[in-house]
This record gives sequence, C-alpha cells and structure tokens, in this order.
Amino acid sequence: MGNTAPKARRGRNGSNNSQSDAVAIPRRIPRASRNRSGGSANSTSNNSASNSSPQRPSHASAEPITATPATQATVTGPGAHAVGGGEGGAATTVFRVNMPPGVQPGDEFQVYAGSRLVRVRCPADVRANQSLQITVPAEPNGTPVRPAPPPPPSTTTQHNGGPVGNPIGGGRPSRNRGGRGPAPSPQQQHQQTPNSTPGVRSVASSPSSAPAFMVPIPAGIEGGQQFPVIINSQQLMVTCPPNARGGMSVRIVPPPQENGPSNSQTPEHATPLTRAPEPRPPVRQQRRQAPAMRVQMFEVVVPPGARSGQSFALMAGGQRVLVTCPNNAVAGQRVRFQLPLALTQKPKGQRVPDVKLSYDKDGWTRTIRVTDMKFTWVRMDDKGDVDQNKRFDPKTAAYVRKIDFYESSDPRMRAGKVSLAPAAETYVDSRIRGTDGQDIVTYADIANAQRMTFDDKAQWFQDTCASLCVEWNEGHMRMNVRREFLLNDSMEAVMSLSRKDLRKVWRFEFIGEAGIDAGGLAREWFQIVTEEVFDPDNGLWESSATNQMSMQINPCSEIACPDAHLVYFRFLGRVMGKALFDRQLVAGHMVRHLYKHILGWPVMFDDLKLIDEEYYNNMKKILEYSAEELEMMCLDFTSTEQTMGVVEEVELVEGGSDIEVTIDNLPEYMEACLKYRMLGRIKNQLTELLLGFFDVIPEPLLTVFDFQELELLMCGLPNIDMDDWKANTLYTGDYDRTDGKHRVCRWFWEVVEEEFDDELKARLLQFVTGTSGVPSRGFSVLQGNDGNIRKFTIHGVQLEQCLYPRAHTCFNRIDLPIYKTKQDLLEKLKLAVQMEATGFDIE
Repeated sequence: MGNTAPKARRGRNGSNNSQSDAVAIPRRIPRASRNRSGGSANSTSNNSASNSSPQRPSHASAEPITATPATQATVTGPGAHAVGGGEGGAATTVFRVNMPPGVQPGDEFQVYAGSRLVRVRCPADVRANQSLQITVPAEPNGTPVRPAPPPPPSTTTQHNGGPVGNPIGGGRPSRNRGGRGPAPSPQQQHQQTPNSTPGVRSVASSPSSAPAFMVPIPAGIEGGQQFPVIINSQQLMVTCPPNARGGMSVRIVPPPQENGPSNSQTPEHATPLTRAPEPRPPVRQQRRQAPAMRVQMFEVVVPPGARSGQSFALMAGGQRVLVTCPNNAVAGQRVRFQLPLALTQKPKGQRVPDVKLSYDKDGWTRTIRVTDMKFTWVRMDDKGDVDQNKRFDPKTAAYVRKIDFYESSDPRMRAGKVSLAPAAETYVDSRIRGTDGQDIVTYADIANAQRMTFDDKAQWFQDTCASLCVEWNEGHMRMNVRREFLLNDSMEAVMSLSRKDLRKVWRFEFIGEAGIDAGGLAREWFQIVTEEVFDPDNGLWESSATNQMSMQINPCSEIACPDAHLVYFRFLGRVMGKALFDRQLVAGHMVRHLYKHILGWPVMFDDLKLIDEEYYNNMKKILEYSAEELEMMCLDFTSTEQTMGVVEEVELVEGGSDIEVTIDNLPEYMEACLKYRMLGRIKNQLTELLLGFFDVIPEPLLTVFDFQELELLMCGLPNIDMDDWKANTLYTGDYDRTDGKHRVCRWFWEVVEEEFDDELKARLLQFVTGTSGVPSRGFSVLQGNDGNIRKFTIHGVQLEQCLYPRAHTCFNRIDLPIYKTKQDLLEKLKLAVQMEATGFDIE
C-alpha cells in the first residue's frame, strides 16, 4: 500500500490576484483549511474572458463595486452561501445579468429583475457579452416560485417563475413577507381582466409600478400549495401563502411579458439564480397529526425451553416479530402482546411474489422487536428457535456496525463511535420524527415499503426525502466553486454547512463560467467531485484486490493527506448522502461490505473472501488445525501490517501480543481477525464516512434496501452493451466447445435480453462479478481477483449437481445447470439473482 508520488502543476499569474507568486498544486489531496466557516456574498462577477488565475482558498476575498443603492454588487469567492430564509437579514433574490453590447466599465444600464426595473453600473473588470450576478431585495409582495408547467396551446408566453401572493378576504388584513398591510378597498379593484382565469381582477397602481392583480384561491388549496392561474393569456403558478386558504384572494404582480417590441432601449431581463427547483410530486404537504394508534392483540404459547427475559421469534399477521418472554412466564403458558394494526394489514394493491421462497433456517433476517418497535436482526436455528449462541461460529456468526452518536464541539455536525457488535444486539429506529415531535415516517410505512419492488422502493425513498427537504422559502444554498480547485473548494463549502443546510436545495456555479444551474451543473459537480475523491492516485481509496471495478478504503490514507484525510472522508460521506437525497449519482462503486456497513447489514466470515481470498483461505486452514498443529504455529492475537516497507505489529485485542492462540480460544481469535479486517484497519476513515452520510440521510429510511439495491440507487443502472457482453463470454464445463450454441446457452441470452429489464441485468452482473460496474473498455478487459483478464464465463453443470445457478465472483463465472425448458431457466435464474443479496441458501 504505497503512496503515489505527488505530481505538481504551476498556477498562472493573474492581474487581479493579490498573491502574485505562482503556487505549485500537488496531485495528492490538498490540505484542508483550519477555518471552514462559510461566508455570504451579494453578487459574483463571472468574467469568463479574464486571464486572471484563481486565488487559493485561504486568500479568497470580496471586492466591492460601485452600484446604485438598489443593487449592491460584490465579487464573491468560493464557498457555500446561504440565500433567503430570512436568517441574518432581509430576504434577497439573486439574478444573473448578461452585459448589453457597447457597455463599458462605469456605464449604467437598466435591467428587469423579476417584475422590477433596476439600474446597474458595470463593474471595472466586466466587459460586454460577459455576465454579472446582482442581488436585490425580495419583492414586498412575493418571491419567485417554482417554474410554471408548459402553457396550453392558447398561451403564447411561458415564464420560469411566478409570485407568492398575499391573502385578502374574510375580513383579515393582508400579509406579506415584508410586513403587514391593509386589504385593498373595493375602489382599488377593477373589472374582470380579459383572457384570464375567472375572478382575476386588476388592481389600481401607480404608472411607474408594475400592474397588480387580485387572484382568487381555489377551494381546497392550503398554505404552501401551488395552483395555476392565467392572466392576460399568461399562465403562472401561484404559491398560496401560509396564512391563506381556499376562498380568499391574493394580490400578485406577474413577471413582465417577453413578447413585446424589441429595440436597443428595451431593458434586459435578468435570469434568477435563486429560483425554486422543479416541483416534485407531493408526498405530505403538511405533516399529518398522528391519530390514535389502533392495535391488534395476539396470543401465543411460550415455546419449550424459553426462559424469562429470553427472546423468541414468531409470525404475527404476516410479520416476523421478536417477543421477549415475560419474567413471570414459563414454557407452555400463554402470553399476549399487541402490534399496530397498520403493521399487520397488507397494503391495497400489494403485489404477491411470483415464486414463494424457502430460506435456510440458519440465515439472518431483520425483524421487529415488540418491546420498543425497533428493527433488529435474528437468526433461527435448526429447530426454528432463535439461536442464543454468542460464541463465534464461522458458518453462522454475524456482526453489524453500531454507531453511538454524541454531540461534538462543532455544532454543525455530530461525533460518533463505530464498532462491530453481534447482529442480534444491534437495532435501528423504525420511525422518523420531525422537529415538532410528529411522525414523518412510521414503522408501518417502512414495513410496507420493504415489500415493494425496487422501482417502487426507490420512488418511495425519493418522495420521502422530498418531504424532508427544507422548504425553498426557508432558504437555500449557493455553492460557488472554481474548476481549477474543485475538490478543495467543494470540501470547504460542504464542510461549512450545518445538518439543516445539507437538506436545503443547492444551486451550483463554477466561478468564471457562464451557466445557470437547472440541474446540469449539479449532476456535473457530483460526477466530477466523486471521481476525484475515488481516484486511487489521491491515496484515499484503492482498487479492490478481488475486483478492479470496486473501490475500498486505503488503510494508509493518512500518508496522502496527514492533516485532513479524515475530513475528506466526512466530506465524501456528506456528498454521497446528499446525492442520494437529491436523486444524483456518484462515480464510484465500493466493495460489498461497505454497502453493508452503510445499511447496517450483517457481515460474516465468508465476506472476507471478497476482500482478500488468500487471507480467507489461510483462515479456513487454521480452523482445521489440531491442537498440536495450532501450538506449532506460535500464533498470538496480533496482525502484521506492512506500509511502504515498514512492518508494524497491530494488536487485535488489548494485550494481544501476550495472548497465545490455542484450540480453546480459537473462536475468539477468528472473531478478532474478522472484526479487524472488516472494520479495525479502516475504523477512523469509515467512522467519518458514516457520520457524514447520516448527516443527510435518516438511517431508518435505508432499512428497505439490500446492499445490491443500494449500489444501484447510488451509482445508477449500468449501460450494458449486450453484443459486447455476448462476444466476450467463454463457455466451459458441459458447454465447452459449443461456442454458445448449446440450447441452454441460447435460452440464457434470450432470457437476459428479452425477459430481464435493466435492473435484473445489473443484478445478474452483481451476482456473477460482485458489482454492477462495467469496465470502461468493455467486457473484454474484465478482471478476476488475481488481476488477470477473467472474461464472463458460463459453466455447464448437470441438473443433479445443483438446482439453481451458482456464482463464483473470483472468476466471473456462473454455473448454469442444463435445464430441460426455457421456463425453468427463467424461473431459477431470476430467483437466484434476486435472492443473492440475502446471503441465504435456497432449499
């Protein structure tokens, strides 16, 4: 695990750069600044034609520019800037202005900012055809809202924003975001406006101000909801103020029409940078008031062997639950317990699986603990009882990462401690509460979502995240970064945010480049930043030893960035969480056990095989040693690590160097080795990654996914070239020398191409190769765990050897039985691919 030698590039001297010396930028991860607080700025000059070099993050400054009182313009540096929300001052709106032709520095020109006409003085460093950001106070009678839907055929103009109105009616005074004012008198209202929604009336205003209109709020509309309205053939979306309701009226000032006569004296239109995002399907417009919980009573006989305080599992209302035997109960007695009715009732329209499954009883499954309604893990023994064995067993023992959160000295983030605990002793909440204590997501919601298909799960997850997003009117974040210093600027900006800021809408801007973030800049930012962090040359991550398409944490990441490598892992965790929260993708596939750690899924001894197969095989041999052979090995509870030629001995337990491994404590030694390889080597890095991730995503939401689904959700479905896949497939075993012309091989490809959708194709890749990622150069360079080319292989076996297809991820090989019909192949292959994530055997 060596560290790549740093590569350097020279910065350019810029005329506007207060630091005239050229700065060498190393290839390794840049050192993080000690001060990561984000500032706020009013405007940014986007000088795309300038030859000035970007300043280093620690020397970013704001230079004031002469402007009219209505528009105070400043040059802003990189960082995350809070916009709106009423915190720290009056609400403002940011616009981008394209400089008109012929304008020189110091000249003034007029521009429409929303519905108002403002004067702007051209700064000294901006020329014609360049762009400028200006910040103006929010309009007293509203702020821009989400873009309106496309207008009907009769509408000739479409605008990207609409106003928020002020309620009038019911004898109440009108209110707006700038203060309160009296309701207009009847003399102020004119006749019905032509070519408009019925009830829309114009309001008298001064000649210098924009025309205003009274708009009736339709019945059923509540505060925060949007409704369409047509004014003078112009379709708008109006957001109902919080204190208004159906039957009342609001006063709005529409944006000016853009289809009027054009001449050199016509003021330009400024583009709002702080517009609200596209509307998402509403999940919960308002948090529901939790009704009185309806429960159902169950009665069960305490099974033989159960003792007081001991847990046993059973099926109740179609749900597997974990019941603790009361202190005064004994085997054979009847005990009662209650479950919420919503948990036991099957949702309407729930699809029934095509094939009923039978799992090995030694498998782990997630269940609900009746005592506190939390999710936990349970394993059934051969008799169908809850296994109470707590000693390590290589076939059945499982461990789940456990996070203990606590407050840190930095109020913007939490601290925590991560450990591996026996799976049965871990739990996760089954509900999410808001700041007002009301339930946003309940255990019934999660239990119902767990039964859904992957597409339905993903939609439920995204809709729930939308309900957790901070409202646009409460403020959003403007992320200003420089492409030359993208990673460091992005880290400084993201790490300056509070947990609430992480759930706000982000708007991105690459400083010095013209472009408005309507979603494309955000996608580019997530793509480039995650590519940079996962790049092995930076030393934070390294390619997996068993799969070149998967990345694993570099245990020696501290060498690449001694002072800030953990900051970058916290940063990456936040970026990954935000990407999942905002329906964005990340550009890195991780090894399987890292997805399990994020989900809180059990890791077992067999997971070592996917990390280091040689180490796994050596550990299996040790399990077969006799007491004498084990004594001759002279093992103790330590592990040897070699870093850049330096050999270091690491104790697996406290005082491990003084504890000799014997046949009696061999299970404890194997457990210590498993915990060290799965967590201990990367504990500090993984802790920061998980803490950053859960700064954004509530952990209970992830309980509906398995690790394969999480990878697909975070990295997206791969773009698979079926012709390339088939052309680079080998056939061995009973299919040897058939060149894929055996009828079962033809059925296989017909099923994959015709019956499998993109999700199942990706799951098939995960099943056989260990990841859904496809090499950039195609399947011809698919590698095995030894680093050599291991093409996708279909190995023929007799049906008597195995009933279901089996995968060997180390060799990218699938054992495909010789089925008698194409339908048998379809059913068995689909079942094996979908159930692979459980880790259970199929009877």
